[in-house]
Amino acid sequence: MSTLPERYRRFAEAASPVQARIAVALAGSDAATRAIGAMPARSRQPARVLAALHDLVVAGRAPETAAADGQVAVQVLLDRSDEVAAVAGRRTVRADETCRGAVLHPAVAEAAHRLGADAVGLVDVGCGAGLNLILDRVGITYDDGRVVGDPSSPVRLSATVVGESRPPGRDVPQVVARVGVDREPLDGTDPDDARWLRACLPPDEPARAARLGGELALLASDPPVLMRGDVVDLIPEAVARVPAGALPVVTTTWALSRLSTGDRRRFLHRITEVAASRPVAWVSVEGVGVAPSVPTLGDRPASGHSLIGLALPQRDAEVLGRCWSRGRLLSWLADT
Repeated sequence: MSTLPERYRRFAEAASPVQARIAVALAGSDAATRAIGAMPARSRQPARVLAALHDLVVAGRAPETAAADGQVAVQVLLDRSDEVAAVAGRRTVRADETCRGAVLHPAVAEAAHRLGADAVGLVDVGCGAGLNLILDRVGITYDDGRVVGDPSSPVRLSATVVGESRPPGRDVPQVVARVGVDREPLDGTDPDDARWLRACLPPDEPARAARLGGELALLASDPPVLMRGDVVDLIPEAVARVPAGALPVVTTTWALSRLSTGDRRRFLHRITEVAASRPVAWVSVEGVGVAPSVPTLGDRPASGHSLIGLALPQRDAEVLGRCWSRGRLLSWLADT
């Protein structure tokens, strides 16, 4: 079993330069590792501790230099270990959700096109702060110059398409409902939750922070409905919030991997249940073999890419494409 210093040094190997510097400084301080070791096990993870330290900086409760200087970060940890432990214990580190819209947008548009829908309701499972729910309100530029979404949006995403086939250039039809489901959703309009989202980003990547700020502003202008609880059990209620006449599109992006195999099967059962009373589409972006019923195309699990799946009522699920780097690179496979 690895020691705390080993875990922090290993974390540093894949972290941003500033995060790596802080992690190495923490690993090299006996006093810091003792303070971290005294925290509950849930709170000791490097990503949690670094995000909690950054949260204190963003909140103005620690010097700004603690976000970049390893020795200052060590001192803040020693001086405010109870605060760091409290934040790390009650918060979950959130992955950067930016760029998922570049993959989701063409898949949601394809689902609506195939079912002839002129309005959709988005239901994002494992929604985090709900940034997937504004996929129609951002501008997405592909490397061939095509732009979908809102070309005047303050939030711009880009993606590179590989292969001969191109994703369709259709726009998502009118979105009449935005519903997010998560065990611990974050309210982007809440200052504490918004600050935590910023704290989870590396402090030395200001472009990502600026993009998140734009996304949070879009969320604030039209806040989604956020539902807290078991994400599988809440699906029927979430879909019911989509007005009659609009197509509910359930989306999962790297969310099912957090569920057990049994809960993934239960998820598929819930989708099938709600689709028995009204048309429901499910768009998935998950690792190979993670999304139940979505073909694997013979790809191996943990192969470094994810599959873009589409399940429509009374049809076998299919693969629309593959993607890498959390949506920054995609290959479109479906006939459109």
